[in-house]
Amino acid sequence: MGNNTQSARYYDLDWIKVLAMLVVFLYHCSMFFNSFDWHIKNNIINYTYIEFFSLLVGNWIMPIFFVVSGMATYYALNKRNSKSFIKERLLRLGLPLLLGIFLLSPPQVYIERITNHQFKGSFLEFFPHYFDGLYLEMGGTGNFAFFGHHLWYLLMLLLFSVITLPFFLKIKGLAAGKEFNERHYLFIPIPLFITALTVNHVVNLASWGIIFYLLLYIFGFYFFARESLRPFVRKIGVLAGVLSILSAAAYISWVFFYGFPMEISLGWAVFMIIRVLLVWNMIFFIMYLGDKYLNVSNRALKYSSEASMPFYVLHQPVIILLGFFIYNLNWTVPVKLILLISAAFLIIMGLYEFIIRRVNILRVLFGLKAKQGLRDGPCVSSDRARHQ
Repeated sequence: MGNNTQSARYYDLDWIKVLAMLVVFLYHCSMFFNSFDWHIKNNIINYTYIEFFSLLVGNWIMPIFFVVSGMATYYALNKRNSKSFIKERLLRLGLPLLLGIFLLSPPQVYIERITNHQFKGSFLEFFPHYFDGLYLEMGGTGNFAFFGHHLWYLLMLLLFSVITLPFFLKIKGLAAGKEFNERHYLFIPIPLFITALTVNHVVNLASWGIIFYLLLYIFGFYFFARESLRPFVRKIGVLAGVLSILSAAAYISWVFFYGFPMEISLGWAVFMIIRVLLVWNMIFFIMYLGDKYLNVSNRALKYSSEASMPFYVLHQPVIILLGFFIYNLNWTVPVKLILLISAAFLIIMGLYEFIIRRVNILRVLFGLKAKQGLRDGPCVSSDRARHQ
């Protein structure tokens, strides 16, 4: 997180977003092979190293996005008025979400239906049925994925941006003025514990409830965007890393030996507390690593930072489509894993490099700013801020 300049502050946040996006990509590749419910599964399930990786990252990866998004909101509201902030959110989040709902989600639902023997026929025959009922869970009967499947994050972030804006405008000055200290580190996560133990089932997405994500988004704005957080994470970072390792080990061991607790009990409560401890300390550990190693800007960052949104929008449909062609092949898991990761990455980056980034209409649809010098679409100044 670095120095006291605002430009330096952005470098590590961009790196964290880019690297977190790569982790999400690998996580969704692992979902094809592990034992958890997903849209399409390989014919051989791996219960060892792939399951371990899924458990290792699945608990904290989306919380990181909401904390960083809350921080980015704080910086954005320091530059823009509320009208321009909402307008940009609608364009940069709303348009990719609509693209996902109406273009990228139908093939995913179709593949899930035919591989689970819930539909027979071609994609063209299925498409009118895409609007039959709401898709609420894997294996259900509704088809219309109103949240864009993996793009639920964009929907949540758009909703959070709108409903918190009046509150954020009032507390913006307070967020900057107070020092982050040990008391914050110890007592701020208490609402997260309470939420996890009481309402985590309310709109549960990627293992955490919507209220849990909302709290992390607010914490990102009010606490993590403070300049005083930066010296604090340098002091607490190593401890947070140790606590992250211990809580991750406890969480993964619990699942491997006992499975996920399904009924409310004392054991379930302890399990949820361990999960929250893992999320909370991992946030600080990642901030610490970002401050120490990622406070630099270079060509790779500029390119990958812009590519991250199209990459996010495209990655799951591409993984599922490739998985459809290999899920019944009698290949070993390592061969399929290497093929899936490498082929999906090359296809996504090829689509971005040679098509999306060069066509203004597609840039806008994928959440990027239009670029001067390209023929189609509206043009805007290229030196406007890149950040949400």
